Amino acid sequence: MATVRDTDLPDLLISLGYQVKRIGRYYTTQEMDSIRIKDRRTWFRYSEGIGGDAITFLQRFYNKSFPEAVEYLLAFHGRARDSPPASTPRQTKEKEEKVPFTLPPANVDHRRVFAYLRKRGIAAQVIRGFVEAGLLYEDAQHHNCVFVGRDQSGAPVFANQRGTYDWNGSSFKGDVPGSNKDIAFRLYCSKKHDAVLVFEAPIDLMSFCTLHRQVRSNAVALCGLHHGPLDNYLRENPHLKQIVLCLDADGPGQEAAEKFRAEYTQKGYAVSIKTPAQGKDWNEYLLWRGGEERRRENSER
Repeated sequence: MATVRDTDLPDLLISLGYQVKRIGRYYTTQEMDSIRIKDRRTWFRYSEGIGGDAITFLQRFYNKSFPEAVEYLLAFHGRARDSPPASTPRQTKEKEEKVPFTLPPANVDHRRVFAYLRKRGIAAQVIRGFVEAGLLYEDAQHHNCVFVGRDQSGAPVFANQRGTYDWNGSSFKGDVPGSNKDIAFRLYCSKKHDAVLVFEAPIDLMSFCTLHRQVRSNAVALCGLHHGPLDNYLRENPHLKQIVLCLDADGPGQEAAEKFRAEYTQKGYAVSIKTPAQGKDWNEYLLWRGGEERRRENSER
């Protein structure tokens, strides 16, 4: 157990596909820039006020139980649960192989995902459209929403999971190990339009599609604030000339929006920022608008 708890977190995150960077005396990642890793052994995510060691990281972001996290970390260290302790500490660590990407097994139906997203205000026809396009399904083990990112050939290379029930006040969120974070979640690109919409999360993208039913293509969800997915989308679709940043209306979202606007304007794109009229993101605005419409209908009766 001491070996597991003493896991080197930067090494673990690199093996999981994160882009780790050092800032002064701590480490962080491009994908979750509010996370801080100190002494290479403990982490804390300021945006959620939670932290811990390698075990709690896998429990929080990969939905693993305590025994599953321990088994994973033992395998990461190249040891089985019942193997004897190493006689001497390893002085050098071989570079870990990247975890292969595999989609979680699909459930026989999508009832829980459908019910969860309907509660979040997403239109039924939008949900069905994403399921039929192979971009969304329900996983068999945990019944999470699985948002599938596909590359230019249509092959799945990324998956973001979102819990369909509340866990200590918030749903589980995390990328499937081995996901290509430079693809993330996106709709196909139509050559009829020269603009791309950019969101932080898949649910925000789906909320926008519910609010604007004509939107069925040319959209990317970064699954964070890492601009790699946008860079790839622009590189694959050189006809795109406009970028509409639909990031969250909170501090980090708008700070990133201003940074992206300056960066991509310099590259020659016409960049605009679009924020919801209410709430911190597009799903909060969708739910607020739905509530307003219900109140208006009740007052007219």
